[in-house]
Amino acid sequence: GVFQIMAKMVRRTCAFCPEGEAGSVMYIAKERNIAAHQHCLLFSSGFVESEEYNPENLDIRFDVASVLKELKRGKRLVCNFCRKKGATVGCEERACRRSYHYFCALCDDAAIETDEVNGVYRYLTKYFLIIPMQLWSGSLLYKGMWFCVLTVRIDFLRKCKQAGLLDDIFEEMLDTLHLAQEKLMDDNTSETEYEETVMSLFDCGLFENILTNIHSGTEEKIQELLESRKRLDNKIELLQDLKEVV
Repeated sequence: GVFQIMAKMVRRTCAFCPEGEAGSVMYIAKERNIAAHQHCLLFSSGFVESEEYNPENLDIRFDVASVLKELKRGKRLVCNFCRKKGATVGCEERACRRSYHYFCALCDDAAIETDEVNGVYRYLTKYFLIIPMQLWSGSLLYKGMWFCVLTVRIDFLRKCKQAGLLDDIFEEMLDTLHLAQEKLMDDNTSETEYEETVMSLFDCGLFENILTNIHSGTEEKIQELLESRKRLDNKIELLQDLKEVV
């Protein structure tokens, strides 16, 4: 029979990178003017290594046609970190719709799993949910919980609501915020407690979001006052002209 020989990517290593670096190994196809990092290929969700892949011969690990197909798929995907297209790396959790470039996933604290023996290359998106747990010696303590997708948070809160715990949770949150407010307003608060309270407020994300909203409202208020001042200046000018006439 007639067998079609698929064009292969040629393995190369960057001469400037330290040995073993994720970005040091690249694959090149000169005839199609393509170059790709090994890990960008391995972690791309829609990419499969060549069926002819032999662990003892890394030079024929990827075929050009598959790389071109994955590049085409990536043109429709926007990275959740840099907001640019070409994000072919998808989260292992099916419910998670986030996509990244490989190195962007690392910058966004993704959990990378590599198993070269079994050919497993995957990652999980990490979201750090901060939950106030208790007060001890006047300091705010938090317990970190990692969740992969937003749906987990939504289901969790829905269950809390069904169990009648949502009001209790918000009351606890308000008590925690009131205590933080008292410490920040109290001139007798120690510098250490003050720093811990400020860090806790910013770590939970709520404080910074509120500041952003206040900033937006401030800008709108400034514009309103400027417009009002402009109208008053016009009135003053008219009254001065009228005074001269009189």
